[in-house]
Amino acid sequence: MRLTPLDIQQMQFKVRLRGYDRREVGRFLEELAQTVEGLNRENAGLREKLASTDAQFADLKKSETALAHTLVSTQALTDDLKQAAQRDAELIIREAELKASELLREARTELVGLQRDLSDLRKQRFLAIERLRSTLRTFERMLAIEAEDEEQPHPDDRAENIAGSANF
Repeated sequence: MRLTPLDIQQMQFKVRLRGYDRREVGRFLEELAQTVEGLNRENAGLREKLASTDAQFADLKKSETALAHTLVSTQALTDDLKQAAQRDAELIIREAELKASELLREARTELVGLQRDLSDLRKQRFLAIERLRSTLRTFERMLAIEAEDEEQPHPDDRAENIAGSANF
């Protein structure tokens, strides 16, 4: 049975001989009623505070759930971004390797061509020097022949000399 302060105040006791002092019982009942009323008010306040705290707790739970979902979504997005960045980095590295390989191949091809051109130029230089030497030898022989011709009287010159001596 639940007693209210009003129940305590309206409580009537039977009177008997050698019973309790009515005034003392009345004061006690009045104090008791006030105490119960205060406790009921305090209990109601605590219930309101509990309801408010429960509402805050429910809101915090919702916020926690939302934050947890956000964290999971953010983590998934971060993982996706990392994977995309990793794929991009691998693609860039592959492209760079292919470009480097192509440049190296082109450089090697150009080197072979330049070496071939250098070899051709050396051959041409050697041939030009040999032609020049041959031409110089030919000119030397011609000069030697000319020098020999100048030292020896020419048969036509002898006939003139003889004819010129006979005329004197």
